Amino acid sequence: MNGEDRMNRTPSLTTLRLFMAVARTRSFSEAARSANLSQPALSRTIRLMEEDLGVRLFDRSSRRVELTSAGTILVPTVERLIADFDHAFATLSKDLTGMRGRIVIGALPSFAAASLPRAIRDYIARSPSVDIVIRDDIAGKLYRQLRDGQIDLAFVTETDEPDYRFEPLLSDRCVLAFQSGSRFDVPGEAPWSTLADAPFLAMATSSSVRVMSDAALLRAGISVRPLYEVSQLVTMGGLLAAGLGVTVLPHSTITMLANPAVAWRPLEGPIVERKIGIAYLRHRSLSPAAAAFLSHCRSLHRDGQLVPRER
Repeated sequence: MNGEDRMNRTPSLTTLRLFMAVARTRSFSEAARSANLSQPALSRTIRLMEEDLGVRLFDRSSRRVELTSAGTILVPTVERLIADFDHAFATLSKDLTGMRGRIVIGALPSFAAASLPRAIRDYIARSPSVDIVIRDDIAGKLYRQLRDGQIDLAFVTETDEPDYRFEPLLSDRCVLAFQSGSRFDVPGEAPWSTLADAPFLAMATSSSVRVMSDAALLRAGISVRPLYEVSQLVTMGGLLAAGLGVTVLPHSTITMLANPAVAWRPLEGPIVERKIGIAYLRHRSLSPAAAAFLSHCRSLHRDGQLVPRER
């Protein structure tokens, strides 16, 4: 091998680590033991490194090993190279195992308020280097954002579209919501017929809550004409608290009304429920961080810790 070929051959990371072991210990035998390598093999590796660089790195004698001036110059460079590699590899390892990265999570507002915070709290305790973005919106918009790659996972109502995987988490039952202390505030479940002569308040037609209530009313054979229609649950809470009417809501949204003057009763005859779960694209791989968060949510769900108990 000529000189030019030797200079073009780059020492491996293993060779650089062995060089540093000898430089630190000033002993081939001690460095060989720490590397679990025979001394002749270590000596041969260092000799080849010296040949490749065209300089002597160590002065050897029967009593001691010392760095040459070239070896002394090389030490800080090799230390930096090894440290940079170790840092880069550790960072990459965190990225690949989901300990680092970015997750964009979509969620229905009711789920984002009640269940998602505890899932995120427990997850970031284990993976503090993961950045999490939350987008709370109606189900239709969240599914579109999933399709367009704007979010990684979504906590939404079930869909029958084949492009998405859906893992159910809870069944969300329809309830009758009304002013506390009103004529509707009596013990027990409420029959759907209660709505036949009640002033009805409705959510906006674009919301999954409205879609659910309309389907439930149709199934129960009840026809209503809304007195008021609102877009925000907190507004609905104000109307209910003022005694302006009643409404049909999924149970998970009750806490979103943010009004102690609102009461509710489960609706029966029939019992109408919607399924809420985790959705993601069927044919798009999740990032390691998103996959780790999905696994975390599955574990919480199995342990009954993801969805708050009904009070």
